Amino acid sequence: MKSDPNLFVGWLWILLGFITGMVLGMFFHGEGWLGGYGSFKRRMYRLGHISFFGLGTVNLLFCLTVKNFSLAGPLIHFASPAFVLGAIAMPVCCVVMAHFPKAHMIFAVPVVSLIAGGILILLEVIKL
Repeated sequence: MKSDPNLFVGWLWILLGFITGMVLGMFFHGEGWLGGYGSFKRRMYRLGHISFFGLGTVNLLFCLTVKNFSLAGPLIHFASPAFVLGAIAMPVCCVVMAHFPKAHMIFAVPVVSLIAGGILILLEVIKL
């Protein structure tokens, strides 16, 4: 069976979503944890946790779309790593931002990567 990075990242990210949810859930009862429920730091940790599920799902949908419609070519070749990079960079950026809010421009890495992947796969889907 040929290795598919999007399939692997998709399921790994969903597993990490479960694990980070468990870890965060062990501490969420503390009102002051990470600065309190509405604090910026706590919101960024929650966003990182949720991004595991969302971007894991995006990678799985990409994988299934490519396989079900037999898509291939240079656009798919570049879209695949764009989705993987976006999935990896988003939770990392969330944690970095939680501790260094002035580093907000780092969100350009996952956002631009995911937008590029979305445009590339959409261009292939339009050809169908």
